[in-house]
Amino acid sequence: MAPKGKVYRGSVKEFPGFDASQDAEALYNAMKGFGSDKEAILDLITSRNNKQRVEICQAYKSQYGKDLIADLKYELTGKFERLIVSLMRPPPYSDAKEIKDAIAGVGTDEKCLIEILASRTNQEIHDLVAAYKDAYERDLEADIVGDTSGHFKKMLVVLLQGAREEDDVVSEDLVEQDAKDLLEAGELKWGTDEAQFIYILGRRSKQHLRLVFDEYLKISGKPIERSIRGELSGDFEKLMLAVVKCIRSTAEYFAERLYKAMKGMGTRDNTLIRIMVSRSEIDMLDIREVFRTKYEKSLYNMIKEDTSGEYKKALLKLCGGDDDAAGEFFPEAAQVAYRMWELSAVAKVELRGTVQPTGSFNDDGDAQVLRKAMKGLGTDEGAIIEVLTQRSNAQRQQILKAYKAHYGRDLMADLKSELSGSLAKLILGLMLTPAQYDAKQLRKAVEGAGTDESVLIEIMATRNNQEIKAINEAYQEAYSKQLEDDLSSDTSGHFKRILVSLALGNRDEGPENLTQAHEDAKKLADVSSNDSSDSLETRFLSILCTRSYPHLRRVFQEFIKLTNHDVEHAIRKRMSGDVRDAFLAIVRSVKNKPAFFADKLYKSMKGAGTDERTLTRIMISRSEIDLFNIRGEFMDLFDKSLHRMIEVRAHGHPSLVCHLVWLGPGPIGSIAMSGTGAEHHLGREEYSSQLQCWHFWL
Repeated sequence: MAPKGKVYRGSVKEFPGFDASQDAEALYNAMKGFGSDKEAILDLITSRNNKQRVEICQAYKSQYGKDLIADLKYELTGKFERLIVSLMRPPPYSDAKEIKDAIAGVGTDEKCLIEILASRTNQEIHDLVAAYKDAYERDLEADIVGDTSGHFKKMLVVLLQGAREEDDVVSEDLVEQDAKDLLEAGELKWGTDEAQFIYILGRRSKQHLRLVFDEYLKISGKPIERSIRGELSGDFEKLMLAVVKCIRSTAEYFAERLYKAMKGMGTRDNTLIRIMVSRSEIDMLDIREVFRTKYEKSLYNMIKEDTSGEYKKALLKLCGGDDDAAGEFFPEAAQVAYRMWELSAVAKVELRGTVQPTGSFNDDGDAQVLRKAMKGLGTDEGAIIEVLTQRSNAQRQQILKAYKAHYGRDLMADLKSELSGSLAKLILGLMLTPAQYDAKQLRKAVEGAGTDESVLIEIMATRNNQEIKAINEAYQEAYSKQLEDDLSSDTSGHFKRILVSLALGNRDEGPENLTQAHEDAKKLADVSSNDSSDSLETRFLSILCTRSYPHLRRVFQEFIKLTNHDVEHAIRKRMSGDVRDAFLAIVRSVKNKPAFFADKLYKSMKGAGTDERTLTRIMISRSEIDLFNIRGEFMDLFDKSLHRMIEVRAHGHPSLVCHLVWLGPGPIGSIAMSGTGAEHHLGREEYSSQLQCWHFWL
């Protein structure tokens, strides 16, 4: 039951007319004889709450002198058995069993420890400690101390005390002081004062910490999560991030854990079972709503697609309903989405590139270094990389002029002559202005046989008016043709109309208009229009290609309120091909442009092979705009370091340039490249040269 004054948000409810003896008999009959009636077992157990299941266990022992859990283990197998047996244990004992399994044997399941200890309330922690003592006659704290180390161990011990403050009264002065202390313990300190992070995040109340996080964003210009990733590392970093996520929204934390447990190849069944069982009587409805809003598909459908057999049926019963089914309307889902939009509107995140103008810049001196690197036999590629990747684009343009003035030679032509392959493409791309580079990419996308629609979409859907106009001018100057004419001749239909509209660079740049946003959302949501002159694509084009970004964010909010669906869901469901991809790119760019590019980078490197063209294009074009933000979004979305993924997936010079310039220093330990294969792959002299660049950046 829900605490007094709170609405029950579990999916499993108390079964009316419950009779423990009858249920015990039904389970006995289901397991009697040859084989077992698994359908009857799952139907009964998943429709009773935990308190009733415990009573069934007691009745079963009284009536048959047997242990029900032992019989279930004997009759059932695999994942289905694990799920059903987990449901039979009281929550503290279920958590105790999970932790015991996590630290037993060789190795430790740190993710399990983090999930349980970061998410439980004080009372749940106290009950867990007592259950562990009762079940295993061991002290939980002593076992965790013996199996973990460092700051990770210290934070786990703090959480095990179950001593988080629970006072709803918040002191504004203390909020400001804690935010300042966290900033000084991390961003403003050489090294990190981990003890300060542990004390504040491990002891303060949830209400207090939410305000601390807001204050931290105000004074630092970045969310606390971003600072934790920059200052901490390893399991300690993951634990602190989990604590922050649970402080912000426990439901969102578990929605994310469930999504990651099922996405991609294979399913993390232990995680899936643990969460579905542990949250089924606490906040499963909240988790479902956040899941649907955040991932634009119902938890029910994802489980249905990812599992099978009785295991699937039991999980779906615990889920409690399909939020994509007709008639399943959760106004709370729209409210959650609305709050997410409001938070994103309030948080003014500063966009930052990773390449900055170098101090004490000397264009003539750089020109001389480059000439020396290319003179005579062989080419000093390391010197070229070191100069050109550590200068801003404006400084590179000055170097071009200085080179011609000093030597009467074209630096671009000399670089093209001396370099080859991927390195040549990368360095020559860096030497173009942003508009020239985009114009060249667009030209390549439309010339010759076939069209690279993905490049057209990526560039045209993400550039602002000023950038689009500069691209038009660069395109005309380089190719003596209008960009709009080439786009029109190489594409067709609604896709052509979208690109032509974007190529005008006439998007409104004003603030949101709430009344107009509501009307725009209604127009997008209207699927009943039979007016052929006002097709679905035309309506989307007239709004998505012309309205300002702030206004479109409000339109997307209003769309959710009207339909209980995200606008991306509607686009995917009602459109196809290049038109769908173009509109999705616009929507994602409006919502969160760094996240859009993070997703593109991830897809360029996942699977077999690496799409070097996409990787190079994005790294060059975003290096002075928002690559720092893209790094953070990459980690948020994929739980991977962009730095590390490039290190693993890319090869040769482009990989090193990405490390040295745009990504800066990687995780702790990245400086030690020997043993990673870099020395063997590059050759000892080249490896040594690049290692000097590593030290420069670190």
